[in-house]
Amino acid sequence: MAEKIRIGIVGYGNLGRGVESSIAQNDDMELAGVFTRRDPGTVSLLDRSVPVHSLDSIQSFKGRIDVLILCGGSKNDLPRQGPELAAMFNTVDSFDTHAKIPDYFSAVDAAARAGGNTAIISVGWDPGLFSLNRLFGEAVLPQGATYTFWGKGLSQGHSDAVRRVAGVKAAVQYTIPVDDAVNRVRSGDLPTLSTREKHTRDCYVVLEDGADAAAVEAAIKTMPDYFADYDTTVNFIGEEELRLKHGAMPHGGFVIRSGKTGPGQASAQVMEYSLKLDSNPEFTSSVLVAYARAAARLGRQGAAGAHSVFDIAPGLLSPKTPAQLRKELL
Repeated sequence: MAEKIRIGIVGYGNLGRGVESSIAQNDDMELAGVFTRRDPGTVSLLDRSVPVHSLDSIQSFKGRIDVLILCGGSKNDLPRQGPELAAMFNTVDSFDTHAKIPDYFSAVDAAARAGGNTAIISVGWDPGLFSLNRLFGEAVLPQGATYTFWGKGLSQGHSDAVRRVAGVKAAVQYTIPVDDAVNRVRSGDLPTLSTREKHTRDCYVVLEDGADAAAVEAAIKTMPDYFADYDTTVNFIGEEELRLKHGAMPHGGFVIRSGKTGPGQASAQVMEYSLKLDSNPEFTSSVLVAYARAAARLGRQGAAGAHSVFDIAPGLLSPKTPAQLRKELL
């Protein structure tokens, strides 16, 4: 049996815990260790036999870990950690600030090339699997339009924005596709849809004692970049209801490519890819682990530098041999 791929996890929040669980489902991998900025003694893993180390000690593990999966946040952690760690290890991350991906790629690419390592950036379902399906759609149906819908799902970024409103004690926010818009796209109509026509937003808010509910609602609904361009509903609930009914992290969505083919573009063609997820971080973690397998393989081949999901052959994600894939899946 081939030697197992040794994985290190950097950061142990929701995503890190999901990665640990996913590694346990993959027989060709083992979790070599978790690296944290917290006191390692305060971090309790699902598998107590796996060591937890201070992130400050990570350089001493060069050569002992095949791939690091970076589970930090895109806003503050990955812009620094991504290049720093790619200079020392093969890495996979889930950087998801779409507008900043080109700059992030350049920084990680330079570091990975200097260190002779393989880095795969922006892995997950969007960016990630949804990105691939947007590419497939455009390549196969060049005359058409691509539509991406998110939800129904809990948006962590928008939930955090609501929690920062004065008077809010706790909150979650759900992004919900508008059924009429989805149905028009699926019909092949090629509609032009505004932001407001594609999604609505539902907020569930626990108020601080004495807070003005009307003022909080107005602040949320008029918040630029987050809610002002959407039809938003604000629901005020108690802490216990929030805990019982809104503690999970479901998500999902659709990528739909609608196009025309044939003489006079007479034939309507619709391609659709969808996800329905009970746990957003657990699914994202599973995607990261599959791409860690690809990173390990590319690293052994000497493929230094940064890569995106567009650069990774699908067969590299599977533990099966090329012969098995041709026989069983082709």
